[in-house]
Amino acid sequence: MAFMAVLESDLRALSAEARRRYPAVKDGAEHAIIKLRSLSSPGEIAQNEDILRIFLMACEVRTVKLSVIGLSCLQKLISHDAVASSALHEILCTLKDHAEMTDESVQLKTLQTVLIILQSPLHPQNEDDMAQALGICLRLLENRSPDSVRNTAAATFRQAVALIFDHVVCAECLPAGKLSSGGYISRTSPVSGDVSCSINLSESLDGSVSGRSSLMRETLTKAGKLGLRLLEDLTALAAGGSAIWLQVSSLQRSFALDILEFVLSNYVAVFQTLLPYEQVLRHQICSILMTSLRTNAELEGEAGEPSFRRLVLRSVAHIIRLYSSSLITECEVFLSMLVKVTFLDLPLWHRILVLEILRGFCVEARTLRILFQNFDMNPKNTNVVEGMVKALARVVSSVQVQETSEESLAAVAGMFNSKAKGVEWSLDYDASNAAVLVASEAHSITLAVEGLLGVVFTVATLTDEAVDSGEIESPRCDYDLPAKKTGDAVHLCLSMVDSLWLTILDALSFILSRSQGEAIVLEILKAYQAFTQACGVLGAVEPLNSFLASLCKFTIIFPVEAEKRSITLQSPGSKRSEQVDHRESVVLTPKNVQALRTLFNIAHRLHNVLGPSWVLVLETLAALDRTIHSPHATTQEVSTAVPKLTRESSGQSSDINILSSLNSQLFESSALMHISAVKSLLCALGQLSQQCMAGISNGSVPAASQKFGNINFSVERMISILVNNLHRVEPLWDEVVGHFLELAENSNQHLRNMALDALDESICAVLGSDQFPDNTTSRSNGSSHSMVTGLTTLGSLECAVISPLRVLYLSTKSVDSRSGSLKILLHVLERHGEKLHYSWPNILEMLRSVADSSDKELITLGFQCLRVIMNDGLSTIPADCLQVCVDVTGAYSAQKTELNISLTAIGLLWTTTDFIVKALIRGPGAEKETGMSDVHLSLKESDGGVPKEQTVNGLDNANEQVRLLTMVDSDRLLFSVFSLLQKLGADERPEAATSSKDEWHGKELGTRGGKAVHMLIHHSRNTAQKQWDETLVLVLGGVSRILRSFFPFLRSLSNFWSGWESLLLFVKNSILNGSKEVALAAISCLQTPILSHSSKGNLPMPYLESVLDVYELVLQKPTNLSGNAAIKVKQEILQSLGELYVQAQRMFNDRLYIQLLAVIHLAIKQTIVSKDNCETEYGNVPPVLRTVLEILPMLCPTEHISSMWLILLRDFSQYLPRLNSTAQIEDDDTGEASTSDRDPDAHLKIKQERPNGTALMTPGVGNTPSSGLKTSVSASIPNYMFGEKLVPLLVDLFLHAPAVEKYILYPEIIQSLGRCMTTRRDNPDGSLWRLAVEGFNHILIDDASNSIVNAGSDSGSSKPARIRIWKEVADVYEVFLVGYCGRALPSDSFSPVDVKADESLEMTILDILGNKILKSPSDAPIDILQRLISTLDRVASRTCSLPVDFVELMPSHCSRFSLICLQKLFSLSSYDTKDHDWNTVRSEVSRIAIMVLIMRCEYILSRFLIDENELGGRPLPAARLEEIIYVLEELGQLIIHSDTASVLPLQSYLKGALSRENHYDNRSHLLVLFPSFSELIVSRETKIKASLQVLFRLVSKELSLERVSLTSQTVEDSQRVHQS
Repeated sequence: MAFMAVLESDLRALSAEARRRYPAVKDGAEHAIIKLRSLSSPGEIAQNEDILRIFLMACEVRTVKLSVIGLSCLQKLISHDAVASSALHEILCTLKDHAEMTDESVQLKTLQTVLIILQSPLHPQNEDDMAQALGICLRLLENRSPDSVRNTAAATFRQAVALIFDHVVCAECLPAGKLSSGGYISRTSPVSGDVSCSINLSESLDGSVSGRSSLMRETLTKAGKLGLRLLEDLTALAAGGSAIWLQVSSLQRSFALDILEFVLSNYVAVFQTLLPYEQVLRHQICSILMTSLRTNAELEGEAGEPSFRRLVLRSVAHIIRLYSSSLITECEVFLSMLVKVTFLDLPLWHRILVLEILRGFCVEARTLRILFQNFDMNPKNTNVVEGMVKALARVVSSVQVQETSEESLAAVAGMFNSKAKGVEWSLDYDASNAAVLVASEAHSITLAVEGLLGVVFTVATLTDEAVDSGEIESPRCDYDLPAKKTGDAVHLCLSMVDSLWLTILDALSFILSRSQGEAIVLEILKAYQAFTQACGVLGAVEPLNSFLASLCKFTIIFPVEAEKRSITLQSPGSKRSEQVDHRESVVLTPKNVQALRTLFNIAHRLHNVLGPSWVLVLETLAALDRTIHSPHATTQEVSTAVPKLTRESSGQSSDINILSSLNSQLFESSALMHISAVKSLLCALGQLSQQCMAGISNGSVPAASQKFGNINFSVERMISILVNNLHRVEPLWDEVVGHFLELAENSNQHLRNMALDALDESICAVLGSDQFPDNTTSRSNGSSHSMVTGLTTLGSLECAVISPLRVLYLSTKSVDSRSGSLKILLHVLERHGEKLHYSWPNILEMLRSVADSSDKELITLGFQCLRVIMNDGLSTIPADCLQVCVDVTGAYSAQKTELNISLTAIGLLWTTTDFIVKALIRGPGAEKETGMSDVHLSLKESDGGVPKEQTVNGLDNANEQVRLLTMVDSDRLLFSVFSLLQKLGADERPEAATSSKDEWHGKELGTRGGKAVHMLIHHSRNTAQKQWDETLVLVLGGVSRILRSFFPFLRSLSNFWSGWESLLLFVKNSILNGSKEVALAAISCLQTPILSHSSKGNLPMPYLESVLDVYELVLQKPTNLSGNAAIKVKQEILQSLGELYVQAQRMFNDRLYIQLLAVIHLAIKQTIVSKDNCETEYGNVPPVLRTVLEILPMLCPTEHISSMWLILLRDFSQYLPRLNSTAQIEDDDTGEASTSDRDPDAHLKIKQERPNGTALMTPGVGNTPSSGLKTSVSASIPNYMFGEKLVPLLVDLFLHAPAVEKYILYPEIIQSLGRCMTTRRDNPDGSLWRLAVEGFNHILIDDASNSIVNAGSDSGSSKPARIRIWKEVADVYEVFLVGYCGRALPSDSFSPVDVKADESLEMTILDILGNKILKSPSDAPIDILQRLISTLDRVASRTCSLPVDFVELMPSHCSRFSLICLQKLFSLSSYDTKDHDWNTVRSEVSRIAIMVLIMRCEYILSRFLIDENELGGRPLPAARLEEIIYVLEELGQLIIHSDTASVLPLQSYLKGALSRENHYDNRSHLLVLFPSFSELIVSRETKIKASLQVLFRLVSKELSLERVSLTSQTVEDSQRVHQS
């Protein structure tokens, strides 16, 4: 066992230490060791006194070392319960003797041993032993002891007291929970956090003491008596007396008081349950504390020190906090004395200590609640809480009279900032300088402010508890608030609010007005929010309004002088006037911003309970709205030294935008409010607006501007509330619209316009909501009788929404208001006319009254509404309202005020006729669609108790009656229409028959300079001719609708063809002679029915042919139109042709398709020939040609006219640019040599024969390029813009053409693209040649991928056709690569990006030639392959053929392009063993390429040596040097196929030897060039010599001439001789 081993080790140490001087101790230790070995457990040790005795013997010696060992062993024995209880007295005596020793280590060991005894089962049970143990600790507390001993003794005594009282709690069966002090919360936490912490502490406190008995016990146990003796002695010591039981004559009062404070705060249950303890507390402790609190006498000694006063105050605070319910009188005295201290002229530190105590009471919700219940709510007691709050408020207000008030307030703000950052601060009370004085004053003010804030948060917390307990409802619940609140918690909160709110408001508003620190402002605003919310929940109206009014004062402060400098309103129609001067701009300080946020929080929290208080909030929000929209408003976040732009983008985009968002969100959240709260909010908005309306005419200009802003704010927020409450709009509608109508009747024009806009937005918002579904799909139509007698809820809402318009029109005489109501109705009909059902009688009655007006503006607006109804709304109008519609239309036709309206109204009658006839043709089956009947009427009139069969029969009978009624009503409607037409046909007005082109003047507005001033009329309606044209447009539109709907029926008539011809003649004349609008309407009239019925198969061929004839005739003849109007008509015709072909593809044969193309070509030629097209001059595609490009993809021939592909592509190919002269390419390479002749002078003759100075492998082929590139044709279009747009379309069409037609067109397309590619020299900056190159590449890649060129002939293609295709391809490559690629072409605006793109395009065409064509299997003839390879060689020869001086001037990309072509020759000649697609064509290309490459390399090597000798010491150009080094390196890396090697010009024995070797890395070409290598060895270039060295080694290896050592050769010879 470890304990036994350790004990034995200690005994050995003791024996060794006592070996010399104390033999008895040594012998005893050895004897104990022997004895210990016979024991096995601590219990056996406790029964044997020998072990304990030896340690006591060692202590009796009283030497330091032996005492330390002995005390340590005693501690171990006691800790392991190895000491009998009978030995306790002897041990305590030993410890008492050791306490008198002066050694510090012994004294500390003594104290440790005492504490271990108290914590062990040896805990003294009798008073003498306990007194002796505690006396040891108190004696060591004497001043003569070292500091460490005194501190340890104090801690030991405190723990001993705690252990004693723990035994008391256990013996008396009291609650074992301990409570920590709740009044000393850290200074680094906010007050609101302190209150929440105090709530948690109060809950634990209530739980800990709730289990005590209501009757106090008088009898005590033995442990209880012992604790009582200790408490009495501590009380005596704290009073400055002596302790009888502890036998201590004196002790520091502060220490005794500290121990008392510890006991009072941690053992509440003892004093609340045991009567003797309670008596000691009441009569002795309270007496001592009252005496110590007195300040009327001069305090001396320890009682006057701050530390002692702090302990006294803390003890008083604990008594008040924990025992106020039982010690009411004493606590009342204490509280009165504390409050009195704040009035007295005492040192600042003393008042600060008292304020800390009062602050602690205020931030503890439980304490404050108990105090208020026990004192303020009890009429017999003093209002101590009210007194505390007033005292704190007095401390806050005292700063006004201080000379250092500003410094103190700044220090207060700093303390709050430190607290917000979590920095704890403290004060040195002994300092006396001015700074410390200011800090002390600030400290006292801070404590007072925190106390007031604590009261506020306590009230808010208690109110929340009342809400949680169910005594009062939460303000966010949807309920109607009761008039009276009941419950104890509610009564308590209301009493506290009524008693304290005024004092708190005065103090907080004062400190808020004087403070600028962020933390203190935030904390006070939190208090405002918390208290206001509590008042709102409790229904305390007066405190609520007072706090709201105070808060609003801190939100926005307008400059006083700004109103004097604001300028007048400019006009009644302007929405906002210029506000303040720049120097008096509105600045929102951080305090203002935080106050506004607080106001928003309160409004969101209390929206259901604010009621009349909304007015205070809304006045502030209106001011905020004006500030947000003010151009000079800003915040104080940005320094004024920042430029204006920075200030606007920083300040206004942060706080102002956030405030604007909060302002909007408040009203958007009205959807979450109770309906009564929303009504209160609307009522407050209306009240605010009415107050401002009354003061507009009487006030000054600045005041009027402000009131306009408030009215505008009210109107906008009403609309916002309405939009966000569309799901319950009915109870809110009358309130909102009533105020809008009141505004609309105001004499101020600006207010009337505002009201009309708001009414428009509101009506459209309601009708656009989900409550009003589409009438055509979600509702059946009903008769007017059912609407009058049994309006549904939805119907009543609809009528309520529309009725304000009629009321406004009929109730006012103002033309502006009437026209405004009609504009709103027009908007409603256009946007939501299909949703209307029940309000049609009111609408039609209103429009009828408009027709009787003599004002043109009103009649025009009314007729616009009617036209919307007649054109789009007939199918949704109830059947009984159709007659009213006809009558209203007749009224507008008969009015004499506006002629054009009368004419147009006749067209509306035609529309009505069409609608009625359609109903007659479709029969009863269309009843549902047309709305001519309503089955629900019959169903509503039937009895609900009728059996099922009778119900079905009744339904059938009702349908029969509806059908008869429909026929009769239709006849009556038609008769009414024809009667109106007959009356209107006899119109005696001369304007109806003739028209004039004279411009009309608008209404005369007045005179200026003696001349009349007229209202401006739109240019499209300022003559009678233009209005008549509009009538023709309506007529053509009506004809189009009739033909689209009834074409099959009309075509069945016998004489319809003659009518059709008349229509065609009318359409043709309208296009040729009419205005642009009439011409476009005529085209639409002809196009719409054709498109509609051609896709359905209802259109015979003659009708299609007639349409094409009309279009062709119209394009052939000139029109009266000019400029853009004529162009627009041609564009419309071309678009119509494209759509016509798409819809009627099945009807087009070869003849019609050719005619279609002829019409399009006619339009193109007219555009090309036209000289007045300015867009062409500026390099843009004319509009007509753009339209042609748009419809070209639509014109793909179908399968049954596939032969038309040839005509389509050939016809459009002719519009591509052509060459102005014979396409003879003049070569720019003046010094190029022939590769067929190595004579340097031979190239002079070849230069005159061949374009590039290079011999072709097949003479006679390629000397004459394709005829397509040689034809001399003048350019058809003055620029290339049309060609640029046309080329991609032609390529795409060609790729989609059928295979047969594609083979026929292939050479022609290649020719056309080749012509476009040659425009690079004339127009290098253009995109035509680039697009042509891309199209050319695309065609070749597509051809190769589809195995058309490479896989042989198919689809009927013949060998001559294939040869021609290859010939054209070779021609394009030869002309473009040789003449236009890798050249130094002039350019005006080449950028590096364009140059790089062009080079990439050149590389792409080379890659396709080298990789796709020459390396793939194809049916290309050998002579074509030779031409293509020769073309590469001609381009590759540029660098080496030019004189050295020219090479130096050549751009880098030219030499690079030449080198890439040389690389392609190497690639075509090479062979890779991993190449699995080696074929006959590839082999043939390789044989041709190797010969060309060998000749080119010989020329490059020889030319380099000649030029180097001629230059002497001068270096060669970098391009030449790069070229020869590249050639030498590539020759060394080149491996050729055996078939390729067979064509090399070598001796027969070499060929045989090389073929017998049969190795794959064939380099026979090096043997051919070996003579040239040998000549080049004299070159001065080091890199060339190194490359030649590598080549010579390869030649040696090729000839098997590797170096062999002599020894190995001798051995081989001897072996050969031996074998022989």
